[in-house]
Amino acid sequence: MDAKLLAAVRASHLRELPPEVLDELVTGAVRTKIPAGEVAHRESEPGPYLELVLAGVIRVFVTAADGRTMTIRYCRPGELLGAMSLFQAEFSEPATKQALVDADLLKMSPTTVRNAVQRDLRVAQVFLIELSERARGFVNEIPGNVFASVRQRVARQLLDLASTQSSEAGPDGELTVEITQQNLASAAGTVREVVVRALRQLRESGIVRTERDRIVIADPAQLIVELGGTQVPDERPSRGRYLVP
Repeated sequence: MDAKLLAAVRASHLRELPPEVLDELVTGAVRTKIPAGEVAHRESEPGPYLELVLAGVIRVFVTAADGRTMTIRYCRPGELLGAMSLFQAEFSEPATKQALVDADLLKMSPTTVRNAVQRDLRVAQVFLIELSERARGFVNEIPGNVFASVRQRVARQLLDLASTQSSEAGPDGELTVEITQQNLASAAGTVREVVVRALRQLRESGIVRTERDRIVIADPAQLIVELGGTQVPDERPSRGRYLVP
């Protein structure tokens, strides 16, 4: 394995498997690049697949009949896509998966993986843990997307994106999120005009600055207060993982 693949495996639940089992799972796997904005899988797309994110960020979202979208997951390096599809007889993709930034994926053989699951309890356990986390994650998205105010949803998306994007912190530890206001509105499940008002309120409070196609989080701690959450210290002094109700 090269450095990028090894790092992704170590960040995933696949790290629990011995090298010979990992080698079997990636036999015949194909790497593919997904440019920013391109769709890797569309809603209602049939067929099983399994992919490991090697680089970039994949946004997973659902679309309403009126065209509005709601982000339900951001997939970072080391996360698996398509695990649910492996164990359903007639799978139909429930959400669209789009590259938020340029992404590299490792496409593994569904047949190879399913055969390994049937033969090896260790592989089965890895996927049980993976699917359990996915179910918990989707349930946790409900209060964040349904019950929160637009301002809270915008704050939450900014914090999520700040933790996934690899840009360096700016002056005084400021975080820069590379996203347009339209894309932020789509991720928050609302329209651009509403997000513009929410950003104006946050800007007037000194929490963010808006620039062309990016938003600077000038006061991350105060942005967390918008959510009523707490910050979990991270190994990087200017960033953090965030716990929100």
